[in-house]
Amino acid sequence: MKKPSSKIREEIAKLQEQLKHAETREAERIGRIALRAGLGEIEIDETDLQAAFEELAKRFRGGKRFTSGRKAAAEGSAGSRQSETVASGAGSSSPSEA
Repeated sequence: MKKPSSKIREEIAKLQEQLKHAETREAERIGRIALRAGLGEIEIDETDLQAAFEELAKRFRGGKRFTSGRKAAAEGSAGSRQSETVASGAGSSSPSEA
């Protein structure tokens, strides 16, 4: 039995609302982590920051799994290399902002 279009529209509206809430939760989580990492204190262009985030996302999607920055830093210099890579990638693309 096929669903009437009104039911499908209701389901779409509910799913859109769920998506909105999920995106808000994700944004708040990432925002809290970014603030703890000190990104709120850095003056950086949004496009440069987005490019750095995209690079970071690509690194994590590439199959390399890292736990947390704290644990990686505790395990040795790998954590500090990760921080240097992100920091240098974000700052190097905009030399005029010094």
